[in-house]
Amino acid sequence: MNAATQLSALSQSPGAGPMVEAVDVCKGFGGTPVLAGVTFAVDPGSVTCLIGPSGGGKSTLLRCINHLEPADSGQVYVDGQLVGYRERKDHRLRAMSRRGITAHRAEVGMVFQQFNLFPHMTVLQNVAEAPVHVLRVPKSHAVSHAAELLERVGLASKLKSYPRQLSGGQQQRVAIARALAMRPKVVLFDEFRVER
Repeated sequence: MNAATQLSALSQSPGAGPMVEAVDVCKGFGGTPVLAGVTFAVDPGSVTCLIGPSGGGKSTLLRCINHLEPADSGQVYVDGQLVGYRERKDHRLRAMSRRGITAHRAEVGMVFQQFNLFPHMTVLQNVAEAPVHVLRVPKSHAVSHAAELLERVGLASKLKSYPRQLSGGQQQRVAIARALAMRPKVVLFDEFRVER
């Protein structure tokens, strides 16, 4: 059984629908199936961990939730909205526009394995950049909120540092703050590790 098919959610809150739901999601690369009929639901406010071997489809599943990888078949929903497609009146699916997909991604934070911090920007700039350019938040508000988030993740003393001046764990915390700065409905962590 594929590791992705073993995903289980915590008990559902009364009256609340799932925050993330996958229905029979399939994805393959070069004829090799990676996700084979994955179905699960994750409730609002819950934390769900997906554990499995390397190559088991964990990253692929996360990328399908954010539509960085479109599923070959099946559906993914975030907060009740179909990801990557719009349902037409005749119930057929039509691919969403780039603008629509970008709007969806703004609501789903993702912390990547490689963190993808901008090397030429300070820690503070890395966290404040997306809210200014994607959400159109005034720069002063974005910078203030970024500083608060960085304090919450224990990096208040590193605001003017550059990614190359940080440890791997510190870079990960910057990436977490950057994801939270967008005020997402969901945050996806790929290869999350705890610094000791």
